[in-house]
Amino acid sequence: MSTTDEEQWRGVAAEDVEELDAIVGARLQRRSRVLLGSLVRPRLGTGLFALLLVIAENALTLAGPVLIAVAIDTGIPNALDGDTAALAWCVGGYLGSGLGAAALRFAFLKVSGRFGQDVLLDLRRRVFDHAQRLSLSFHEKYTSGKVISRLTSDIDSLHDLLEDGLDGLLTAVLSVFGIAVVLLVLDPPLGLLVLAGLIPVLWVTRWFYLRSRHAYRGTRGAIAKIIVQFVETMNGMRAVQAFRREPRNERILAGLNDEFRRANKTALDVMATFTMTVRLVGNLSLALVLVIGAVRVVNGGLELGVLTAFMLYLRRFYDPLDELAMFANSYTSAIAALEKISGVLEERPTVVDPESPVALPAAGTGRAVTFAGVEFRYSPAGPVVLPEFDLTIPAGQTVALVGATGAGKSTLAKLVARFYDPPVGTVALDGVDLRAVADAELRRAVVTVTQENFLFAGSVADNIGLGRPSASRAEIEAAARAVGADEFIRALPDGYDTDVRKRGGRLSAGQRQMVAFARAFLADPAVLVLDEATSSLDVPTERAVQRALESVLADRTALIIAHRLSTVLIADRVLVVEGGRVVEDGSPEELIAHPSGGRFAALHRTWLESLA
Repeated sequence: MSTTDEEQWRGVAAEDVEELDAIVGARLQRRSRVLLGSLVRPRLGTGLFALLLVIAENALTLAGPVLIAVAIDTGIPNALDGDTAALAWCVGGYLGSGLGAAALRFAFLKVSGRFGQDVLLDLRRRVFDHAQRLSLSFHEKYTSGKVISRLTSDIDSLHDLLEDGLDGLLTAVLSVFGIAVVLLVLDPPLGLLVLAGLIPVLWVTRWFYLRSRHAYRGTRGAIAKIIVQFVETMNGMRAVQAFRREPRNERILAGLNDEFRRANKTALDVMATFTMTVRLVGNLSLALVLVIGAVRVVNGGLELGVLTAFMLYLRRFYDPLDELAMFANSYTSAIAALEKISGVLEERPTVVDPESPVALPAAGTGRAVTFAGVEFRYSPAGPVVLPEFDLTIPAGQTVALVGATGAGKSTLAKLVARFYDPPVGTVALDGVDLRAVADAELRRAVVTVTQENFLFAGSVADNIGLGRPSASRAEIEAAARAVGADEFIRALPDGYDTDVRKRGGRLSAGQRQMVAFARAFLADPAVLVLDEATSSLDVPTERAVQRALESVLADRTALIIAHRLSTVLIADRVLVVEGGRVVEDGSPEELIAHPSGGRFAALHRTWLESLA
């Protein structure tokens, strides 16, 4: 269920929940069918070819019992009289139909397999690409574990449907209809008796579909919670082991496993009831046909070969109904999975690329940043973070933001980087509203370095090169030297070619931060945002970075958020933010020397005392 769907439940009276569940359920199914149709439609030709192959295969398979009946009633008696032609034709035809059916089965599996894999690859690509395009606000509320669940277990459910379910469905439907026609032709009274048994089968099939649909929604939600728990635990393994959280994690996972077990038990109970009913009806029909047919054979009203063929067909008539059950099982599981996947695909970015972008004016190394009447909150029902905020940062100025946690400093950085759009007011670069700037141009103009810097598995050079993919090796190394990272990089086992491993785990926190700095400097942005970017550096490294910052930030617009005043003091201007408002504004020297004192002066005194 997407965020939009979940919001429909809020404020709903208990007596209306069932009705709302039905409405939402119908909407989810419709959305899932639309998604499935969009995946199948481009490959309709391949699907129809697979259908023709399975029709031909079933036609050859249905010929077998007829040939056996002819052999019993005509071929064998003629052979006893010395004429073996009819029996030879029956035997040859049976072998030929068997070989032809096998060849067609081989071709069908190849074609249907390619069809299924194409659908799955398309869906996996859609989900991955769409998730990358969604705004930061989506990823902050929708955990990575849920996205992984969509790309793994949910797509696996669709894989089961396409690989086995469709094959079973086509074979079962063609067999049931084909055999029904043959039974009516062989003996209408017995054929009608068999078809009467379909009435309870159709009823229980409808019951099975309705019940299993709800059951499999529960299994998809339960397995997603388990994957989320796994991902969260593995990502936080250091904290888990440091604070001995293993027992609590085990209790949480045990509870989630129990929820998954109950959901699966419900689904299996429904499946077992359906299968039992179908087999019961099939066995009763088989017994009735055998008794009635035997009486008619004894009385001369039915030939033995016809009864034999009828029994063979009847066995094949009810066996495919089990295949229909398996298909219904796979289908309801896949539809439940598609409901989850389509919910992700239905999400829309809250920060969108403009249809008619406006180019930023030509400028030097820096650009002016302007906040005009900005009001911002992270959700419509959330608290106001910035109440009517106004600020102008001239091009080339380095501004430091200080203040207590939650004052709104990081929010300002996110707005400048356009991770969010303010619902009221504008954030502009050189007078151009960020909403009018093409995303690619904005990412070249504004680069953010955060405290939680992220490195990808690969070499140090590759991670620095993300700042500008076209950069040469010499430019990458120059960027590293500019921030003082060259020395420690060359000391690594393979220098710039050293694999930093997952999340940069081979490097220390300070080293990862230095690589992130080099990446940002290589990008050569007009506006550089440093959000607690020096918090992971030790004192000697921080001093080296500050020396590099003084030269790299020259004539470049910079926004520095830091609690360390040693970093703040290199700024041209300091803004003290409180409750989303600027309460002090001036150079570091002016604010420190303020005659009546102030918040920044108090922070500075506290910092000096901490150094004593």
